[in-house]
Amino acid sequence: MTEAHTIASRYIDLWNEKAPDRRRAILADNWASDARYVDPLMSGNGHDGIDAMIAGVQQRFPAFRFTLIGEPNGYGDNVRFSWGLGPEGVDSPIKGTDFAVVRDGRIQSITGFLDQVPQSA
Repeated sequence: MTEAHTIASRYIDLWNEKAPDRRRAILADNWASDARYVDPLMSGNGHDGIDAMIAGVQQRFPAFRFTLIGEPNGYGDNVRFSWGLGPEGVDSPIKGTDFAVVRDGRIQSITGFLDQVPQSA
């Protein structure tokens, strides 16, 4: 997979997009219509479920932004990347690693792992 960085960057852009119409456009362009997301705290199915999940995270952490940590990598239909969530300009208090299955340039599924979560989150 030579597009690991592009896939991960578009994923981060989706999580940072606050405008619902633009977020839905990013989903339509980059995710399969029946895509699914799951991590230890939440899950979403299809564009509607994933959009609602992202809106919920943005509501809970309105001043936080996602950033890529390190360099995404992948092979075959799989992409792995790490991210941080926190206020701009400081080390992210929340960190994770996500694994994507990508077919024909579109995310089919994400399995997320939380690497660092403060007790207050």
